Amino acid sequence: MNIEQLYHIYRQYPSVQTDTRKLKAGDIFFALKGPNFNGNTYATAALEAGAVLAVVDEEAYFTQPDKMMLVSDALETLQQLALHHRKQFTIPFIGITGTNGKTTTKELVKTVLSAKYKTVATVGNLNNHIGVPLTILSIPMDTEMAVIEMGANHQLEIEGYCKVALPTHGLITNIGKAHLEGFGGVEGVKKAKGELYDFLRANNGTVFYFNGYDYLADMSKGISNIVTYGTEKADYNGEAVPGTALLEVKTEEEHIRTHLVGAYNLPNALAAYAIGRHFDIPSTTIKLALEAYVPSNNRSQIIKQGSNTVIMDAYNANPSSMKAAIENFAGLDAGDKVLLLGGMMELGAESEQEHQALIDLLERSHWKAVVLVGGDFAKVKHPYIFMKNAEEAKHWLEQQAFEHTHLLIKGSRSVGMEKVL
Repeated sequence: MNIEQLYHIYRQYPSVQTDTRKLKAGDIFFALKGPNFNGNTYATAALEAGAVLAVVDEEAYFTQPDKMMLVSDALETLQQLALHHRKQFTIPFIGITGTNGKTTTKELVKTVLSAKYKTVATVGNLNNHIGVPLTILSIPMDTEMAVIEMGANHQLEIEGYCKVALPTHGLITNIGKAHLEGFGGVEGVKKAKGELYDFLRANNGTVFYFNGYDYLADMSKGISNIVTYGTEKADYNGEAVPGTALLEVKTEEEHIRTHLVGAYNLPNALAAYAIGRHFDIPSTTIKLALEAYVPSNNRSQIIKQGSNTVIMDAYNANPSSMKAAIENFAGLDAGDKVLLLGGMMELGAESEQEHQALIDLLERSHWKAVVLVGGDFAKVKHPYIFMKNAEEAKHWLEQQAFEHTHLLIKGSRSVGMEKVL
């Protein structure tokens, strides 16, 4: 059976699943493998649960030829099927990558585009070698816009995703310090994220970029179709209203009151605004869409607990996003402020240095309390409270009697800072 034949089955049953726990009757099951699992062992169970076809890549598990497809590599076949599906579309495919703000920007862009077009976007942060093809295969034929988030922690990942997603438009949110261990430093991050620009440059695509970041201007040289957004001298201009906990954006046309925390979200909101305007969505429609969007999944959420206000930003953390969050919190017009910060991961040899830089930043402001949790915070000198894990931090917080206090909770996903609440 070749890809065309598999695609014929997919068109009859356009739902793909790689996890038998989420499988529904009528799904096509792909038996993927990882360091700690082998999907081939679940192929029979998938068929018993109602899968119409199981794609396996180990002959020992190819036990039902009439309901199974044996391939050399199930993941590669999944990606080939996604590419075949992608080639059926002539609509805009917008690729989004960057160090910080990928998922927030993707959600904002989807929210804005959905106000006028039938739009499909990456669900959650399924932005890896499995998530990208699954996202493409979730796109119905009547879709008018597709938004594909692309994450990476080493070179050539974005290049690979572009070969499957074939983006026509692209956006790099920013370049910062994250996954330094895999990228080999900030220049490595720039090179890896720039693979999106490389694809668009070679295929006459369109780039949207924040003109406040000079490095994006440099990276985009040679690309013919560029749309800029920023605080001045851009195709679409806007600025953050100072002194507000939630981001308010004044563009040349609208005053937008978002539910996003902090001025550091300005480029994310402006990206959605610029893309919406580029695709002929009225500014008033964009305003309503952005004002209706409420962050979820521990991404810059505002949580009220009695008289206290919690900024929960515990989905991810790296030196760039930590710095932005701390500086934003320091500038907040509020009284008592408490920080509970989890350690940052995947920074390699620079980890201790980056954790110490955050200590230096914290010492420039006055806080009611600072609690540092886990990771390499254990290895640097500081005057603050240290807890080994989020459970200890939760216990500490429960012993306090904070009233009329603002709290910032942030840390790398693996530290699990959401447990503090």
